[in-house]
Amino acid sequence: AASRLEISMPAVVEVEMGGTARIECNFYIPENASYTYIDWFYVNGRSNKQVRLYHITGSGVVEDDTDYKKRLSLGEDKALSISAVTVQDARTFMCQVGAGSYGVGESSTELSVYRRLPANPDLCSRPSLPPQIAKCVSKNSFPAPNITWHKNGEQLHNQENNVTILSTVTRESSGLYTVSSTLYAPATREDRHSRYHCAVHYWLRGQRRHRDSQRVKVNIFYSTKHLKLQVMPSSTLVKEGDNVTLVCEADGNPLPVFSFFKKNMSEWQDLTSLAEPDSGVLKLHDVDKSNNGTYRCQSLDLDDLSQIEEDVDLVVNYIEGVRVKMEPSSTLREGDSVMLSCDAHSPVGLKYQWRDEKGRKLGEGNQLFLSNLTFETSNTFSCKVMAPSVPGLEQSKEVFVAVEGKPRIVAISSPLYVRQDEVVNLTCKAIAVPRPTVQWSINGTAHEYMDNQHIASNLTVRVSQDLLQAGAMCRVSNKLGVSEKHIQLVVDQKSTAESQGVIIVAIIVAILVVAVLGAVIYFLHKKGKIPCGRAGKQDITKPEARKDKIVVEVKSDKLSEEAGLLQGANGEKRPAADQVGQSDGHRP
Repeated sequence: AASRLEISMPAVVEVEMGGTARIECNFYIPENASYTYIDWFYVNGRSNKQVRLYHITGSGVVEDDTDYKKRLSLGEDKALSISAVTVQDARTFMCQVGAGSYGVGESSTELSVYRRLPANPDLCSRPSLPPQIAKCVSKNSFPAPNITWHKNGEQLHNQENNVTILSTVTRESSGLYTVSSTLYAPATREDRHSRYHCAVHYWLRGQRRHRDSQRVKVNIFYSTKHLKLQVMPSSTLVKEGDNVTLVCEADGNPLPVFSFFKKNMSEWQDLTSLAEPDSGVLKLHDVDKSNNGTYRCQSLDLDDLSQIEEDVDLVVNYIEGVRVKMEPSSTLREGDSVMLSCDAHSPVGLKYQWRDEKGRKLGEGNQLFLSNLTFETSNTFSCKVMAPSVPGLEQSKEVFVAVEGKPRIVAISSPLYVRQDEVVNLTCKAIAVPRPTVQWSINGTAHEYMDNQHIASNLTVRVSQDLLQAGAMCRVSNKLGVSEKHIQLVVDQKSTAESQGVIIVAIIVAILVVAVLGAVIYFLHKKGKIPCGRAGKQDITKPEARKDKIVVEVKSDKLSEEAGLLQGANGEKRPAADQVGQSDGHRP
């Protein structure tokens, strides 16, 4: 870090007359100390005397009474701004900073004032009346600038190579200048791609500056010398179904009149009415082999009535006559074999590919051999014909291979585990061509539906003893034969065993409940909570019994069961009252 006071200011500040100049005074005081004062001055050019403009301290700002008083302002950074700048403001401005023990420092900026920079030049090219090329105008500048001309980046000079440049300078009432310059030069076919522009030159800060106009091409008239006819798109071969555009291009300006023709045998058919007017474009939609042939574009120059012709051949690639042959062509039965052959015609080489109705590739080549046919083999096969040399050129042909035979039952719900009186569905699924009919040996509600190539029948019935014994027969038939299968209904032993198990568990639970009840009665009796005899029974059944006592009512129809739990030592059963009394007699 610096150890002394430092001040930095821009050497020169440029401002346009009438604008606002801003002059900054940047300073550094070591140890982030504050300034004591900041003074702004300007230097009087005649006496070279410093005239103070501002005196700035920590307590306030004092503006001195000078000619600048109404045009001065200070920014937050203590920068000096001068508004409505005039030519007389072009002088030196100084900034002085006092920083106590770090001393005093100062620096200065030269304010440069210019009246008006020239505007960007406006270039207007002339499409006609040669040899005038273009006109360039620059407005509202002071002093008057200079205009130069350039062709393809190189400057043109007056009176060289038949070039003429005429310039005029006009002083406006505002005191500003408008300068215009016109370029005259010969233009030929070779100049059709040339670019012209003008440049306005002026002085700023002692240096020569310039501003360029836009670059323009000059509209030059010349007759057609060459004609080009091409097929679009040219990057790919044309195939049937494409949209084709014939484009005729001429190198004349303006463009000539175009006509289109197609050669039919020894004559030329006029297609001009189908072309886009005055464009040299002929569009052919959804072409086929009938569009093959030679096409001609003819141009007519209206200036000298000269004609030029250009021919092109259009080749439309196609595939036609796609056919699929099946051998043998007679009716096929399960187990038979068949050969499928595919053929087509095209002016280019062809490639063949076979697919099934799901789009799965089966093989390549113009033949497909299918052996050991089944009903499931019945399918729609597709022969795809492609031209490898012409991308996108392809055609397909389908053939249906039908395999006939008597029905074959493929699925049946047997054995079927059921319960007595249960409503069940019997299912029978078969396949056959022609489509078969399904019959059942028992009555019920039948529902038929197709599942892919299969016919399925569901029969809803209630399980009876007769059905369990005899079962059911599914009979499927068509004109080629009959197939039958038996459905056996079996009682579901697992379900029966589960039901019996539930009953046994219920009985065991009931016995346990009775045993627990008897044990409770016995326990209360041993504790003397239950009196003997009928009087005791009446006591414990009274509604006024205390709520903290356990009340048990023993009915007469259960005495025998409870007595069985209170057998004597010899194992004989006694009446309940006698046994209770006997127990009381053995109390200590």
